[in-house]
Amino acid sequence: MWYVYILKCKNNSYYVGSTDNIKRRFKEHLAGIGGSYTKHYPSIRLIYREVFETRSAAMAREGQLKRWSRAKKQALIKSNVAGLRQLSISHDEKVGQL
Repeated sequence: MWYVYILKCKNNSYYVGSTDNIKRRFKEHLAGIGGSYTKHYPSIRLIYREVFETRSAAMAREGQLKRWSRAKKQALIKSNVAGLRQLSISHDEKVGQL
């Protein structure tokens, strides 16, 4: 099993990562090992995770989430499907709705 996860850091930012052992990886983040971002901006809480069968699927999802805005990540974390759909509408579609 592979996991994609989102951590909330002490500076209120989000960190997105993937791993095959989420407990070990979270402990590494807490210890400042392995991730330069979480070494400088320590993580305080695991706030979201998804499970995948393969490493490639997890890495693809990790890449997707890293490109998302903070608002879109927050909608995902809160399971706000309607908000997530609205934030996923492209700029051209939003202009057409006006």
